[in-house]
Amino acid sequence: MQSIIYRATIIQLILLLLTSLIVDAQRTLNLGNTTLTEREVAVNLDVPWEILWGSDNHIWATERGGRVIRIKPNTGNTKVILDIRDKVYVESESGLLGMAFHPRFDEVPLLYIVYCSGSFNDTNIQLVSYEWNGQDLINETLLLNAMTDRFVFFHYGSRILITEDEKIFMTIGEGGSPRVAQNKDELFGKLLRINLDGSIPDDNPTPGSYIYSYGHRNSQGLAFSPSGRLYSSEHGNETSDEINIIIPNRNYGWPEVEGECNTPAEINFCNEENVVEPITEWTPCIAISDIEFYNHEAIPEWQGKLLMTALGGFEGSDPRVSTIELSDDGSEFINEEIYFTDYGRIRDLCINPNNGSIYFATNGQSYPGIGPNRIIEYRNLDFIGTTIEETENENQFLKVFPNIITTPSNCTITCSDNYVNKSIAFYSYNGELSKTIVLNSNENQVNLGDLPAGKYFFIANNKNGTISQTIIIQ
Repeated sequence: MQSIIYRATIIQLILLLLTSLIVDAQRTLNLGNTTLTEREVAVNLDVPWEILWGSDNHIWATERGGRVIRIKPNTGNTKVILDIRDKVYVESESGLLGMAFHPRFDEVPLLYIVYCSGSFNDTNIQLVSYEWNGQDLINETLLLNAMTDRFVFFHYGSRILITEDEKIFMTIGEGGSPRVAQNKDELFGKLLRINLDGSIPDDNPTPGSYIYSYGHRNSQGLAFSPSGRLYSSEHGNETSDEINIIIPNRNYGWPEVEGECNTPAEINFCNEENVVEPITEWTPCIAISDIEFYNHEAIPEWQGKLLMTALGGFEGSDPRVSTIELSDDGSEFINEEIYFTDYGRIRDLCINPNNGSIYFATNGQSYPGIGPNRIIEYRNLDFIGTTIEETENENQFLKVFPNIITTPSNCTITCSDNYVNKSIAFYSYNGELSKTIVLNSNENQVNLGDLPAGKYFFIANNKNGTISQTIIIQ
């Protein structure tokens, strides 16, 4: 009898979970034989710039304003683990930017980040490391300080990538001074290669120099293919956004060349300087931000392809996530397929290695990142991935059901014990506080009929973090 009751209970729980997933799904994407289902992970972030999947099965993100946050994907619980807003200079495109884990993070818990410091007339780009103590990032160590005596208002880069042989690749834009990209005495407009302690590798192309390649305008994407090729994405100047294969000690042409070498002046310069041409380009610019190879069986239609995020900009250049098909040897562009063009500016993405889900970070509908900024998951629910074990003290949750509310405007709010007797605040999508209520139990019946139709998000805080979610009142 107990066995029958146990099986019945399990079936009920499974049906409840499936029902929740179906109701919460905002939309689906069909790819041949695979269907991806959307889920919002978190909302109201402060211009997320880099998102990474950590070995702790959390999403780690930099916010351009100066915080690093850690997000539990299944609940959206978000906790600030570093706040250096008092150090970070934020203006135009500057701020807290790229981030990378030590390649043996579980043994050597170091996180590497790039941020801008200084002021309007004196901006530096700093590469630093922090120690992870399991709760917070502590003990900043300065590894590299890229300085210039010129005014820098934009084009900072800075994506970083760390290889298994423990070398850091770091992009730095030319800072709005195009000629700098050809000057090997300057770090701006370059791709750098750096030891983990900040020193110059002995086997760099030029002895005593961090510079690995040069002639770059503003690279914000770096990715290694499964075969080991290094690719970069680069913002063009209204024309010729690029994807490049990186070859050490080679010139990528800026500002003498935009995109391919196809004018008489460009052809002469390319021949003289042995310039590497992009494998593809976009005109008008689509503002490519990040690239990453997808190599997971959960989405076979994307396997082996390069994923690319774009912020959009010029007319006809929608923000997007694209898949890029390359030739078998990776040297030639074959095709682009475009997705997710109505989420606003898409800054970055990461991949869950356990179930193959992709997550992308939005930066609002317009520059430089008008909110509310979100992280969105797309997952193949039919793929059974690796089970993720729960972490102690991180099992809090809060859920509004349904998240699309029709008349009468009733909803159910369920929450973990540590949210009982706590308040939850509802905001309109323009950031105005619309309503505050107190949660009296683990399950609360709430009427939101006093709120006009539209999009809202709630925020609920406690000492363990913040949970936020979008709701729609029709």
